[in-house]
Amino acid sequence: MMFAAKIVLLVLCVLLILVILLQSGRSAGLSGVITGGSNQVTNRRAKGLDPFLGKVTVVLAILFFLVTMFIAVLYHFS
Repeated sequence: MMFAAKIVLLVLCVLLILVILLQSGRSAGLSGVITGGSNQVTNRRAKGLDPFLGKVTVVLAILFFLVTMFIAVLYHFS
């Protein structure tokens, strides 16, 4: 059970890092690389992707917190 929870935590960690890196910030991070240079030429941003990535980040962060607490409880009682 502990091993499976640690694997889930690892997957959530990697997904959370990727989703955070995909979000566009002041310097347009990795999302500018993935969407290409067309956004730089027209000076427009994809409006549909940023709110979606924000929601996914919140969900993944909550799941990460819950799985971490679950591992702490398992470790405490084992």
